[in-house]
Formats: sequence, structure tokens, C-alpha cells
Amino acid sequence: MIEEQGHVIALIGDCARISATRRSACGQCQVNTACGTSLLARVFGRQPVELLAQNPIGAQIGDTVIVGLSEQGLLRTAAAAYLVPLLGLISGAWLGEHFGGAHAELITVLGAVGGLVLAFGWLRGYSVALAQRPDYQPVILRRLTPSVTVTLTELH
Repeated sequence: MIEEQGHVIALIGDCARISATRRSACGQCQVNTACGTSLLARVFGRQPVELLAQNPIGAQIGDTVIVGLSEQGLLRTAAAAYLVPLLGLISGAWLGEHFGGAHAELITVLGAVGGLVLAFGWLRGYSVALAQRPDYQPVILRRLTPSVTVTLTELH
């Protein structure tokens, strides 16, 4: 299980909207001042990411929580996001070159674009299907700090 710390900013039914700050492994690398990833992180800053997570522990707004995501789900999603468009592009280009005839270059380019468009269409359907599966959803694992609820009578 991959874990990340975040803050509950809203409750939506049985789920919670979590705000988390992106972190990278740049602080632990020997060449963190010279690599492109570190440079981009410094230029663009660390923007918070919002995600919707299952809330089985009943976390409340303001709680600091640990959110988990299965490694298998992350790996499958990443593989699909990177490999499927690449395979669609290459396959479409190969088909265009193979069956292009007299205008092979033009048909190759059109085949590559068509393969990429089909791959993105498949990827969209795949992501919608995965969004319905609870084992691929982030889940709040534990609460780090409880929310502070102050009433008006306690302020006087």
C-alpha cells in the first residue's frame, strides 16, 4: 500500500475530499540540485493535489489523515496510461506504412494519429471502469490529528 499524508477538506457521502502536497524523492538523491525533476519542482512549486478517497474511519473536515492506494492499482493504471497510447501510435503508424501504397508517408502519419486517438478513447473507457472498482480507489487508512470543533459557547 502506498501511503500519503493529507488533510480532509470536504465530506461527500461516504467519501472525503483530501488535499495533499505533492512530494518527490528529490531530497534523498545525490544530484538533487542538478536534475530536471528537481528544477521543475522548484520552478513550479509544489501545488496541492485534491482527490476523493473512501472514508471508512469517519474522518472529519480538518483532520490530518493517511491515505493509501494499492501498488497493483497504481502500476496497472500507470502502465495503461503510458503503454496504450504508445502502442496505439506505433501500431497505427505501422499499419499506415504497410498499407499506404503510393502515399505511404501521409497514410503513416494519419495511421499514427488514428491509432493514438483510438488508444486515448480506450484509455478513457478503461479509466471510467476502474473508477467504479473500490480496490483501485484511494482509502483513508488512519487519522493523525483529530479535527478541532469549537462552538460559540466555548469561546466565551
